[in-house]
Order: sequence, then structure tokens, then C-alpha cells
Amino acid sequence: MSMGGKAVLVVGGAGSIGAVVARRFAEIGAQVVISHRDVPEEAAAAQRVVTSLPGEGHFASVADVARSDTLTALRSVIEARCGRLDVLVNAAGFTKPVPHADLEGLDDELIDRMFAVNWRGQFATIRTFAPLLKASGDGLIVSISSIAGTNGIGSSIAYCAVKAGIDVMTKSLARVLAPEVRVLAVAPGVVDTQFVPGRGADFNQKTAATTPLKRVATADDIASAIFACSTHLTFSTGTTIVVDGGRSL
Repeated sequence: MSMGGKAVLVVGGAGSIGAVVARRFAEIGAQVVISHRDVPEEAAAAQRVVTSLPGEGHFASVADVARSDTLTALRSVIEARCGRLDVLVNAAGFTKPVPHADLEGLDDELIDRMFAVNWRGQFATIRTFAPLLKASGDGLIVSISSIAGTNGIGSSIAYCAVKAGIDVMTKSLARVLAPEVRVLAVAPGVVDTQFVPGRGADFNQKTAATTPLKRVATADDIASAIFACSTHLTFSTGTTIVVDGGRSL
């Protein structure tokens, strides 16, 4: 299977999952673009990922999903350097643990930021790149959701709400962007990354013990599902694929 001549944008591609996704697409010949915020450590991490990818033409570029003007600027860069866009992976996001019973801990500022980055930012990214994806004739969008969006158990109530919003957005956009663009989401359970501050090996071990497959997901597990959306699930759109080892059962 080859994606030679095609371009893939991984938003948040310097993160644990995004980096593996970028490598998977590069390995089958795609030109990979990684976006990152204008922060020195993120720029350095993105460049390390780009340097490690097989093939040629890959590059990193600045964009902040919470600022639509930076997304528009990134689109111009991709048009100039790639001439097309075939796959968009929405891997950017953040969270902050707040116990669900701590209503005061989930203040207005945190709620607004959660939605600005994790929902509005995903939608703004899709809105910005939809014309390029439609022009490809066989475009694909994959957003990272979470089982928190359906079971209501997650790092905060706001996080659960934005992930439920990703699932609904996936269905809505799949209808309006078809047939030129397919829209899917991948919903992990607990993943062995540093995404949730304060969660470490002890939390993962406890979670693994109560998960049917007796382990938590790796970044590679989630990247494999995202990759499969492009390479194998070619007649699927508008659905959220759960990758949680049976935790949501």
C-alpha cells in the first residue's frame, strides 16, 4: 500500500500519539506536515519528529488550533509546499484533572479553554482545511475522541463534554462533507502517555486490572486505529471507533 504523492497533516504531531501517526504515514510514502504551537519546546519536539521520519519533504509549521488566523496561515504554507492535502489528523488537545464532585474547581476560565482547544479548535481546523481535502476527491479527517464522551468518566466533566461534542461533530460533518471527504473519530480509553497531568504507573496498573484485556492502550494502539481509517476502513464515515481494550463494556 502506498500514499506516494499524497500529503498528511498531523495537528499536534509532536505528541505521543501524533508522532507515531506521522511515522506510519511517512512509511508508506506520504508527505507529512506536523503543526505545533509557537512555543520553543514544542517546536523542538516537532522538528525531532520530522527529522526521524523516513522519506523526504516532511516539515513542521506553526499553528494554534485556538487561533483561526494561524490555521489559515498554515493552509497557505501547505498549498505552497505540498499543493494538496489528503488526510487531516486532529491530535491536538489538552486536559486538566478536576474531580467531578469539585464543581468550584471547574471554573469558567478552564471550561472556556477546554472548549476552545478541544472542540472549537478541532472544528476550526476542519473548517480551514475542508476545501483542500474536498479538492483531493478522497479526503479523510480523523479526530481523537475518548470513551469519556460516552461514559461520562474522565479527567473532568468539561473534558467528557468536549469529547461527546467531537462524536456529534464527526457525524454531522460526515454528512455534509461526503462524498469527497470521510470523517471519523477514534476514542481511546486510558493511554500510557503523559497527556493527563499527575497520572502515572500506579494509575495505569489499577486501570489495567479492571480492563478486560488487562492493560492500558499504548500510543501505537491508537495510532494503528487512526492509520487503519485511511488504509483499511475506506467505506466508513461518521462513526467513532472505540480503542479501549474493553474498558467501556
